[in-house]
Amino acid sequence: MRTGPLGRVPTVGGGRYGRHMTPIAGPRGAGGAGAAGAVLEGVLERVTYANEENGYTVARVDTGRGGGELLTVVGSLLGAQVGESLRMTGRWGSHPQYGRQFHVENYTTVLPATVQGIRRYLGSGLIKGIGPKTAERIVDHFGVGTLEVIEADPKALIAVPGLGPKRTALIASAWEEQKAIKEVMVFLQSVEVSTSIAVRIYKKYGDASISVVRNEPYRLASDVWGIGFLTADRIARAVGIPEDSPERVKAGLRYALSQASDQGHCYLPEERLIADAVKLLGVDTGLVIECLGELAEDPEGAVREAVPDPEGERGGGARVTAVYLPPFHRAELSLAGQVRRLLRTEEDRLAAFASVDWGRALGWLAGRTGAELAPEQEQAVRLALTERVAVLTGGPGCGKSFTVRSVVELARAKGAKVVLAAPTGRAAKRLAELTGAEASTVHRLLELKPGGDAAYDRDRPLDADLVVVDEASMLDLLLANKLVKAVAPGAHLLLVGDVDQLPSVGAGEVLRDLLAPGGPVPAVRLTRIFRQAQQSGVVTNAHRINEGLPPVTSGLADFFLFAEEDTEQAGRLAVDVAARRVPAKFGLDPRRDVQVLTPMHRGPAGAGALNGLLQESVTPARPGLPEKRFGGRVFRVGDKVTQIRNNYDKGANGVFNGTVGVVTGLDVDEQRLTVRTDEDEEVPYDFAELDELAHAYAVTIHRSQGSEYPCVVIPVTTSAWMMLQRNLLYTAVTRAKRLVVLVGSRRALAQAVRSVSAGRRCTALDARLAGAIHT
Repeated sequence: MRTGPLGRVPTVGGGRYGRHMTPIAGPRGAGGAGAAGAVLEGVLERVTYANEENGYTVARVDTGRGGGELLTVVGSLLGAQVGESLRMTGRWGSHPQYGRQFHVENYTTVLPATVQGIRRYLGSGLIKGIGPKTAERIVDHFGVGTLEVIEADPKALIAVPGLGPKRTALIASAWEEQKAIKEVMVFLQSVEVSTSIAVRIYKKYGDASISVVRNEPYRLASDVWGIGFLTADRIARAVGIPEDSPERVKAGLRYALSQASDQGHCYLPEERLIADAVKLLGVDTGLVIECLGELAEDPEGAVREAVPDPEGERGGGARVTAVYLPPFHRAELSLAGQVRRLLRTEEDRLAAFASVDWGRALGWLAGRTGAELAPEQEQAVRLALTERVAVLTGGPGCGKSFTVRSVVELARAKGAKVVLAAPTGRAAKRLAELTGAEASTVHRLLELKPGGDAAYDRDRPLDADLVVVDEASMLDLLLANKLVKAVAPGAHLLLVGDVDQLPSVGAGEVLRDLLAPGGPVPAVRLTRIFRQAQQSGVVTNAHRINEGLPPVTSGLADFFLFAEEDTEQAGRLAVDVAARRVPAKFGLDPRRDVQVLTPMHRGPAGAGALNGLLQESVTPARPGLPEKRFGGRVFRVGDKVTQIRNNYDKGANGVFNGTVGVVTGLDVDEQRLTVRTDEDEEVPYDFAELDELAHAYAVTIHRSQGSEYPCVVIPVTTSAWMMLQRNLLYTAVTRAKRLVVLVGSRRALAQAVRSVSAGRRCTALDARLAGAIHT
């Protein structure tokens, strides 16, 4: 069994210090090279590498043998924190390049018994409220009895110079919190639950944690962020749940549907779901079919419904049995119904435009803006102001922005109340700059609450005559449903976006479904590239890519290709271009103005590897400045970071997947990191919450949707072969306002241009809007 720290303080399991936390007088080593069962004790000084998925860690420990020599240890150390004293069991070995190493098979956290060890232990950041300086003062005051004082009489800490009642109470509370979960943690770690996951389980279930894990382990997959079916399944096996348990099969079916939603699907055809589940679970098809039937009888289990075949492979009018997770089925039904409701209502909050003199109105507009509308732009303006729901789409340089500004100008001239929104903070800022009116994110507009409910909905609609939403290709099914429900009857809704970009990160293809032939929503597609835009290599190449033509990569002042066939070298070259060459040549800030966009997260040219290299170039470690290591990442003040999950409890109205910001503060004593988001909001993160953040010097192209940057650097390598598709490259290029630099393989670039995305997402919204599904 492996036990480790709980994030702030280590596991306490019984007795004064617990059966997994015994005080030690000093380090020791045992066993010769290759000997199994050897024991090594020491203080964890530095984590060189940590794989958060499997726990494999490369670290350096101080064995106390003098001379400051550190020993390399490798193996399963997931959850161990720098500064902790560890007792590790394993075997000695030798690496041909790195020399003698200790291979860790399991470890326990032990309490130090020397003044030096206690000082290092308390100052390592394990206990909220105690940093290195505070630890030094406490240990100077109490000496080797420090830990006994904190355990038995924490109020005595007030005698330490500089510790007031508030700090003393905080330290005592942190210690007591960990004592309260001791038995839970010991049990969870006995069934191979990592420390970070165990903390989340306890926060969710409290004293009921052991009961839930032992009796309902598959609840973890749906209730606890960071635990998927595979982790829950491993825990279930550890507590003795059989492989053919109906509970396991139903959880596996829901997991398969959840995985499909992560890939953008709102449902899966029943045959495909059954096949996926049989492969995942390793059980008989009959058992899967039986459990699916039971799941469909549960209102919160799954929903089966006949829908038109999304691929059309079975001939005209053919249908498939779709299986939905209930939230997606409810949202699809609701969204289709709400769109039809808005279109059919007799109320009109912009009724003045039904009889307006358009010649006179457009003449006034031209005088106001200094430019006349092209015919298709004029059509779009009329549509937005006379139809209750309308869609405006088109590529870069075709005048979407000017058209939106024109719609807003005319509506405001008639005294209409206009509300502007976009899915991301950056897109909302851009919309506000364009129109001269306030704009917000959709989440903030709706005032989403913890749990995801919105303050504005059908019963309490937005006070707006016209709602304009930019970057609508990013709207997934769930968010689009919340938005449309909040539009008042008679108000107008204009959705603006480029349908040729990647679809939303979340499930659905809302913009494409609204534009589907035969649907009820009126739309205009802008196709004319204006003369000024034609002079931009970024714009012309974006359109070439979208038409299946290779981009022009020579002779342009704003579009470049650095050819490099080797993937690893391409990754390093991309870093050099983003961090040094572009800033030097164009005077751009490498953190604020340059964004590296990658097809994938993994690999030598993926976002994960490039973030490490870019951080060292842009925000390197500096002596005396604090930093926080979490898993395999190091956070520093000045780091560019992004939120990687929706958290409705953070900030004024939640912080959402894809939100970008900069680390502005790092307080070791308070165990807190502060991020200023691109919505100019200061958001605090406890160190235990840092798994919600990732570095954002490089992000995947999917994550860049809705954002614009002065310059984008795009590694295009053969290692991302399966991801190289036209809409992916098109989306990346259209994120740039001034400059695009491609780095990588000409062969990979050609593959991206010629490869059209295979198939479409499983969604029936278009069929529901067209009346092809009757429920």
